Amino acid sequence: MTERNVEIVGKVNDAFSNNDTEGFLAYCADDVSWTMAGDRTVTGKDAIRAFMGEMQCPEPPVFTVDETIASGDSVACYGAMSMTDCDGKQSSWTYCDIYRFRDGKIAELRSFVVMDKKEETATEASA
Repeated sequence: MTERNVEIVGKVNDAFSNNDTEGFLAYCADDVSWTMAGDRTVTGKDAIRAFMGEMQCPEPPVFTVDETIASGDSVACYGAMSMTDCDGKQSSWTYCDIYRFRDGKIAELRSFVVMDKKEETATEASA
């Protein structure tokens, strides 16, 4: 099952990279919870669908996966993400997503996202 879970995480990243909310949700359990560390937890497909709709911009994010680690029913994915927001501002982050699977579906996603320091410095300078 571990190989299948790693494959699903790859497909989920592809869905995110294409602004394909339904493609992502197809791999999720109905009661999925997504925790953005230090920010919020969104529970259930409908709530996640609404949340992702709020985040979506015309240009989808670009993901680079540097490392994937699988153990038991969990898969961790570490890499970089960049995107242009709806105002045209480019931002970059380093991320680590931890997926927990139940019955072949994503039951829990925990996301740890850190803005690249150069982005943070530029944001502070413009404030």
